[in-house]
Amino acid sequence: MITTRSNQKLCKNRAGFTLLEVVMVMLVVIIISGMTIPMVVRIAQNIRTGGDARDLNGAILVAKMRASSDYAQARLHVNLDANSFWVEVEPAGSTTWTTEGGVQYLSKNVTFGYGSLSSPPSGTQTTLAQATACSGFSNSACIIFNSRGIPVDITNSPYGNYAIYVTDGKSVSGVTVSVTGVTSIWRTDASSASWIAR
Repeated sequence: MITTRSNQKLCKNRAGFTLLEVVMVMLVVIIISGMTIPMVVRIAQNIRTGGDARDLNGAILVAKMRASSDYAQARLHVNLDANSFWVEVEPAGSTTWTTEGGVQYLSKNVTFGYGSLSSPPSGTQTTLAQATACSGFSNSACIIFNSRGIPVDITNSPYGNYAIYVTDGKSVSGVTVSVTGVTSIWRTDASSASWIAR
């Protein structure tokens, strides 16, 4: 078989990538990975605290609806030690709270709190704080609704200073309840109180 010079050149051009080309591609992949991995981790953290805030908001709205539909008092009961929460109802004429539904827990590495932040979301609370403790329970927080679905304090007076906050140390999410019963979900980085409504 006779090979011509052009056939030999064609075979040489099909040899593959040089070591320099492979190293350059690997460097580009490493640089892009180094930039995106921290962003992905941060997004995952925000999803956890944001998801827990949405779960809390849902439970607050269930308590509000149960109060007005059953003509009873209802509350969101938060156990700050166990990182859990649930809805309770106190029927008219009764003095005992009955748990409805199940107990919900916060995501892994998420706790109730707001870290070192000192200012609440704009137009919500006067002072940044978790909701007041449930009567008879230490290290708890309660958001209580009367039979009309209006948030009230333990004296049954309308109250618009309720909030529950969760944090993973990097971000803080919270749910606030206005005096009319409107809830809002908020988020900020744990390092500074630049609250953004969700």
